[in-house]
Amino acid sequence: MSRTRGKQFVDTTLVGAGTLATALAIALRSSGHRVLEIVARDNPRSISHARTLAKRVGANATTLSKASFTAKVTWICAPDDAISEVADRIAARSEWKRKIAVHSSGALDSDVLASLKKAGANTASAHPLMTFVSSSKSELAGVPFAMEGDPKALAVVRAIVRSIGGNPFRIAADLKPAYHLFGFFSSPALVALMAAAQKVGELAGLNERKSRELMEPIIRRTIDNCFRSAPQQAFSGPLRRGDIATLRKHLEVLRQQPELLAVYKSLSHIALEHLPVGDPEQVKKLIG
Repeated sequence: MSRTRGKQFVDTTLVGAGTLATALAIALRSSGHRVLEIVARDNPRSISHARTLAKRVGANATTLSKASFTAKVTWICAPDDAISEVADRIAARSEWKRKIAVHSSGALDSDVLASLKKAGANTASAHPLMTFVSSSKSELAGVPFAMEGDPKALAVVRAIVRSIGGNPFRIAADLKPAYHLFGFFSSPALVALMAAAQKVGELAGLNERKSRELMEPIIRRTIDNCFRSAPQQAFSGPLRRGDIATLRKHLEVLRQQPELLAVYKSLSHIALEHLPVGDPEQVKKLIG
């Protein structure tokens, strides 16, 4: 760990070279931290990705079987199902006392790093509440990071997150699965809903490209309205008006698409429970 004009810079090893690891490595390097190693699985494709990322951030590309893990912080950006195995494999590979091991799973807590903790590391989890896809540039400035773990690990990782522009907040370890589900409804479920909208667009004679073109303005305005006020104020359309005749026509169209009909009814029930629906009793009878 080094200091420059009051700032602390931490040497870090990243396990993984996917979209999250890439965003994190670039943010760390841009903020003055050193990324010492990009550690990949022992297969040609993973090694190739690690080499590409390592070149971008001035790090050494290596594999789990060859990495030195000399950095103060080892940040594991591996799939959830692989984190425990990674921890087990590297626990005996280095001296872990006074070092920190952190993973970025949203659903798992720091206990999944038990083998590293037993080896002397302070452990934590730090999950960025953001979507990471290869088709877009992923910035970490302003991104919330849900954090839990050992106090010593949290102090260092919290400082790192702040240094890259993230917003750390504490989450109870036992609430992480529910927190991750919150993230699911905040992004992947929205994408699934947009895919469902495209399928309904087909029923109206629209191809996927035209559906996306037509839905973009209304989706952007709706999301903007939700965050400028609240979902209750952003809610509009036939459910809010209690327009039974129109709702009946919707149901008739969807009878040819059982999966879309199930989505329509589920969302309508949520609206009845949480949003201002007009003539709710008649809507309940119609929706079933």
